[in-house]
Amino acid sequence: MAKIEIYTKAFCGFCSRAKALLDRKGAGFQEIDVTMDRAGFEAMVDRAHGRRTVPQIFIDGKHIGGSDDLAELEAKGELDALLGTG
Repeated sequence: MAKIEIYTKAFCGFCSRAKALLDRKGAGFQEIDVTMDRAGFEAMVDRAHGRRTVPQIFIDGKHIGGSDDLAELEAKGELDALLGTG
């Protein structure tokens, strides 16, 4: 199974949507809540090549993008291969 990291903030609907998709896939993930963590937020921005919105998702260290990007991978049938489940 792939290593999945997802940067989130409290009360973020897009974050909830991305986590729900990963849960449906049975994919475990590490959630990094940057709501009150400025250093964590800046680390996310650096890793995400300047993107400042949440969620930001990384699979095996590769930047996937946000919730819409994750959903697009699923719609194209490419997500299972990245997760190591297909």
